[in-house]
Amino acid sequence: MREAAVTPFMITVQNLLHGEPASAPRTVASTERSVAEAAHSQVELRSLAEQLVSEANVVLRDHGGVMELRDEAGAGRLAFTLAYRDRTARVHTEIAGRTATARLTLPGAGIAGPVELSSEHELRALVLTLIAT
Repeated sequence: MREAAVTPFMITVQNLLHGEPASAPRTVASTERSVAEAAHSQVELRSLAEQLVSEANVVLRDHGGVMELRDEAGAGRLAFTLAYRDRTARVHTEIAGRTATARLTLPGAGIAGPVELSSEHELRALVLTLIAT
């Protein structure tokens, strides 16, 4: 890892790879909101995901892997998937008429019912959980 451009998140990823535990992201039950509000939240999360994945990948490349960020858009949905090795998480917003519902799909996490991240800050924990698991 190059020392000149090290961020606090990169240090956290490095520490994680050396055995520090990761906290699971906090979630809340998914709720309907206006399409405008839900789309705004989805775009904010996607932008933050790009930053976090870029920073994590600086560290992960030195350990033989990288995290992927894949976008998906179509009729009635906005989504992105984070993937690291055999683990994935999908953050998506389903649009139905004038309302939309955000959801988090995290295979193997034992999440019951439709949930979403409790805040945009929990995206950091989600990225770290994918790396650590």
